[in-house]
Amino acid sequence: MISKKPRIQRKRLYTAPLHIRRKIISASLTPDLKAKYKIRSMPIRKDDEVVVTSGSFAGLEGKVVKVDIKNYRLHIEGATIEKADGTTIFYPIHPSKVMIGKLKLDDKRRKEIIKRKTGALEVD
Repeated sequence: MISKKPRIQRKRLYTAPLHIRRKIISASLTPDLKAKYKIRSMPIRKDDEVVVTSGSFAGLEGKVVKVDIKNYRLHIEGATIEKADGTTIFYPIHPSKVMIGKLKLDDKRRKEIIKRKTGALEVD
């Protein structure tokens, strides 16, 4: 059973094993993808194209370069900052601040997820 106490929810978030953290790092789909696949959200993976919805990079569309499961953050191409020594690094963005714009469907497990959620026979 899921606790209603915020401190217990926070503790479960911080102590979650990696296979559960991967599911926690999910984001909603854009309205056209919701209509197409008839699902609301999916776990984010590398090479998905996302749209940043809030924060200093709001409106940015880019490909996910890295998914940091340990810290619950995404690295998106185009979302970079320059450090004091001049090096450029990716700015970590929380998955709740993005929407998936294009799914990478070359993974058979991902197609199975969509089939299971929608009851569809075939995914294009």
